[in-house]
Amino acid sequence: MASSTLVSASAEPRHGLWRELLRRPAFAVSSAVALVICAMAAVPQLFAGWFGAGDPRRCALVDSGLPPAPGHPFGFDIQGCDLYSNVVYGARSSVLIALLVTAGMMLIAVVLGGLAGYFRGWADALISRVMDVFFGFPSLVGMIVILQAASTHNELTVSAVLILFGWPALARVMRGSVLAVATSEYVAAARGVGSGTSRILLRHVLPNSFGPVAVLTGLNIGGVIASESALTFLGVGLQTPAISWGVQLNTAQQYFLTAPHLLIFPSIFLTVTVFSFVLLGDALRDAFDPRLR
Repeated sequence: MASSTLVSASAEPRHGLWRELLRRPAFAVSSAVALVICAMAAVPQLFAGWFGAGDPRRCALVDSGLPPAPGHPFGFDIQGCDLYSNVVYGARSSVLIALLVTAGMMLIAVVLGGLAGYFRGWADALISRVMDVFFGFPSLVGMIVILQAASTHNELTVSAVLILFGWPALARVMRGSVLAVATSEYVAAARGVGSGTSRILLRHVLPNSFGPVAVLTGLNIGGVIASESALTFLGVGLQTPAISWGVQLNTAQQYFLTAPHLLIFPSIFLTVTVFSFVLLGDALRDAFDPRLR
């Protein structure tokens, strides 16, 4: 009964938060850009066909490194492929990795953070010490070492490595949120009427603890895309024939003086994508944090 009252009482403020978000230019613009990038990743052929043939694999060495020309607004890459089509198709790998990493980190954080925050005791001590190990280890060095040793470098491999070093931050936030919710009055009331542990966790604790983790996850999406591109740029992430912005930047660094367009256009798309997701996460954080309203 207490939880039902809480939910109904909080429903109206939540609707008000969403209305407030929609009125914020930063949220509206960043959401629109993020949706376009996601659509580009889902159906790149629709966007790649706006100029030229739209096939990133259709190449002619005679066009190698040529600057922008009519029908080819971004020019050609070193293999003579249309750079615009390759940049558009490059969004797919970045967004796919961002989704896989976000889902993986969130799942681990909710499970381990929820167990540590609710049961406390030895479970909290064990999970917290594991998190401390990851916090004390240089993540970039660890990711490079693991990817160097990996036999394959595809989206799943890169995602797994990013998840491995990214979940502790979310799990710590989830643990703190669960600690606060587990001592609330409506959880005590649920225990008093005989609700079991699983019912309390799934119905009361986790849904009311998930907000801070969701906001932090939104902030991390841009960082995940940037991290994937950085690892690929360093030569340990995705590798050709994969099409990604990181692969394009890795190749372009050798030809920056003679063909700067190879570096400029993928960089613009990468920067706009990361910036839009960061702005989106900031807007969500400001809306859901009462101290910032």
